[in-house]
Amino acid sequence: MKQVNGKRMSDKKQTHFGFQTVDEDAKAGMVHGVFSSVASRYDLMNDLMSAGIHRVWKNAMMDWLAPRDGQHLLDVAGGTGDVAFRFLDRAPGGRVTVCDMTESMLVEGRKRADAVEKGDRLAWVTGDAMALPFADNSFDRYTISFGIRNVTRIPDALAEAYRVLRPGGRLMVLEFSQIPVPAMQWAYDRYSFNVIPAMGQAVTGDRDSYQYLVESIRKFPDQDSFADMIRAAGFDRVQYRNLSMGIAALHSGWKL
Repeated sequence: MKQVNGKRMSDKKQTHFGFQTVDEDAKAGMVHGVFSSVASRYDLMNDLMSAGIHRVWKNAMMDWLAPRDGQHLLDVAGGTGDVAFRFLDRAPGGRVTVCDMTESMLVEGRKRADAVEKGDRLAWVTGDAMALPFADNSFDRYTISFGIRNVTRIPDALAEAYRVLRPGGRLMVLEFSQIPVPAMQWAYDRYSFNVIPAMGQAVTGDRDSYQYLVESIRKFPDQDSFADMIRAAGFDRVQYRNLSMGIAALHSGWKL
């Protein structure tokens, strides 16, 4: 430990966990704890928090991704299968590998009726977005929805996405973002901080996890900054589209 301005500070690299500053090597375990706690009610809370709009956003993601038969998708942080099932609905001849660091999220995904119906085209793998357990050039498409802001080192996750995609492969990220109109951002902040943690307490008995999720959105880079991070990882033709005035955004990049 070292001292800075009279305060004892860790010698380890630090990052944020919501609005807290934590050691990098502690964050993954803390995030794992959040999603283990809320796994059984995760889909219900998504519907309640967004009034079902997250489904519209995921459909918009599929519209832009344009799945085709024969493609193999890697869906990271996709534990409950929402994106995987949508992909296979549009490309019945495709395959999806769902990768998530939280086993309990994968368990919830496997329970869903779609998982049984599409089981021969689905694989479920426990893994870390920063160190994916897959060979180079393995997938045609890579998606991550509302997950990349929880990664300890986002550039490492983007580098891994680039590594496992085949040449000609495509990255697509759906994530909460920043509203470009200050008055609207202010109103959205009031809703997020005052309603969502209380809703989490009422529905899941876990206020702290939803307080973290709200705070993590505010720590995530804005649309242009995140697009620059995607370019820095090696991707070309990087674009983004705002959804619901910027509450969420879709980012796309190609490995060319």
